[in-house]
Amino acid sequence: MWPDREIMELTATALAQQLNLSKGRISQYVAEGKLDGCFEGSGRQRRFDLEKVADALGRKLDPGQMMGNGATTQKALQGLDGSEAAKPAGKKHPGGATRLADDDGDGYQLARTLKAQEEARRLRRQNAEAEGRFVLASEVSLQVQKMIGQEVAEFETLLREAARRLADDHALDFKTVRKTLIDMWRAHRAGRAGKLGAVAKTAEMTAKEKDADI
Repeated sequence: MWPDREIMELTATALAQQLNLSKGRISQYVAEGKLDGCFEGSGRQRRFDLEKVADALGRKLDPGQMMGNGATTQKALQGLDGSEAAKPAGKKHPGGATRLADDDGDGYQLARTLKAQEEARRLRRQNAEAEGRFVLASEVSLQVQKMIGQEVAEFETLLREAARRLADDHALDFKTVRKTLIDMWRAHRAGRAGKLGAVAKTAEMTAKEKDADI
């Protein structure tokens, strides 16, 4: 039984990454029936069982790969059974990391568990993006800014038309009326932007957003 079954439920993209294949190759295997019984759903909702896929393709997966460990972690773990000469405990590695002592089984288990949890979160994000449930916040912000900019431009055009109507109907100077309306609007807009910015800084995530925070 693997520690986190969710790691086994992969999109085609995630499966391709795990097996070092292209997404197109995965689709080809599905079309040829080689992966029958190795997945559930169809189209973008299709989810693959990594262990079953590996068996179907004759690929061997070690526990480290299933846990999401990289080659560096595997190399470090080999020192536990004497297959490789272990590096002295406490030796510094790039980035300030320190290698665990060879007899620190609890430390290795904790590291493997944390790695598995991080891999599970990454795959959940990847699955959610593939299903269209998640979008990049930066892209949303950019699109909203464009929409607001268009609305502001249209409203300022409306103010100019209103200034022209007032000037014609009441025998006023068009430029003076237009300047008055535009100045009032821009002062109002600046004030509202400041207030909304302050509200945004103190806004908290909703319960639904917290549940989806991965």
